[in-house]
Amino acid sequence: MRLSAMGDVALCVPVLLALQRKYPETELIALSRKRFQPILSQVPGLTFLTAEVEGQHKGILGLYKLAKKINLLEPDAAVDLHNVLRTKLLRNLIKAPVSIIDKGRSEKRRLVNDPNFFQALPHTSERYLDAINQMGYHVQLEGNEFLPKPRMTDSLKILSTGDGRRWVGLAPFAAHETKALTQTRIRELLTALVELENVCLLLFGGGKKETAQLKELAKGLDNVVNIAGTTSFENELALLSRLDVMIAMDSGNGHLAALYGVPVLTIWGNTHPYAGFAPYAQPATHQLIPNLDNYPLVPTSIFGNKVIAGYENAADSISNDSIISKVKELLQG
Repeated sequence: MRLSAMGDVALCVPVLLALQRKYPETELIALSRKRFQPILSQVPGLTFLTAEVEGQHKGILGLYKLAKKINLLEPDAAVDLHNVLRTKLLRNLIKAPVSIIDKGRSEKRRLVNDPNFFQALPHTSERYLDAINQMGYHVQLEGNEFLPKPRMTDSLKILSTGDGRRWVGLAPFAAHETKALTQTRIRELLTALVELENVCLLLFGGGKKETAQLKELAKGLDNVVNIAGTTSFENELALLSRLDVMIAMDSGNGHLAALYGVPVLTIWGNTHPYAGFAPYAQPATHQLIPNLDNYPLVPTSIFGNKVIAGYENAADSISNDSIISKVKELLQG
């Protein structure tokens, strides 16, 4: 069970692949929201079960209905990888042993609030793995649990092959502004990226506001293609899987690209990879963070939803030169 958010759902995939590799006879059923089905259904042999939490499964009566549906499948075990009120209620209605993720809330609070406690916490995928292993499994992550590239439609096939240029993805937005570059810096970065030799830039984002902004950013630039709002989510995943490099904020698009083993360069603002939410199997050298001498309180929050005066634009302190230099290095690798 994992109902949100996109990045957290994506981080379930490597663990499910590892479990499937070690125990191929185990039948996997993933419970999540409909919009995440294209992500989880790429795990071979997995059955996807939709939680319509805004529809027929809303409220306590809706959860009873969902639990009944789950119990008809007669699961041998259930794993709660979310541990929120909805899944707490649901797991008490399921007729199967249940293991629960330890989110490490106390140590995460300490990471944010105690300046003397600055250390890497377990990665979220490791926390998922621990919850599954509580059921008696002995699964390990080896860092090579990636999805195969999804099939592309004919129209996207043309785009992906192009004229031999390298494909660099850019997802410049995040759920909270403190986790992203400012609009001015995004434009400056875009200007620098389009000057790279033999590179075409693909812009990714979601929602009407982001789509409109990305469309405006791409206007008049021959080697910039706005993907947002132009195709299905399934086709976006197919494109992400074929990138040479992905540049993302601390956001879902970076996690999605990492599922296919794409090198992901993550730009961090008020959050920090030590909290355990870096894209899967991406080394520390792929994480660009603000200068902590100038921003000693980073991370100011785990999810980027806490604003501290003077820290609003912390991500902007990461220079374009450092980003471009890293992109060049990854393209050469």
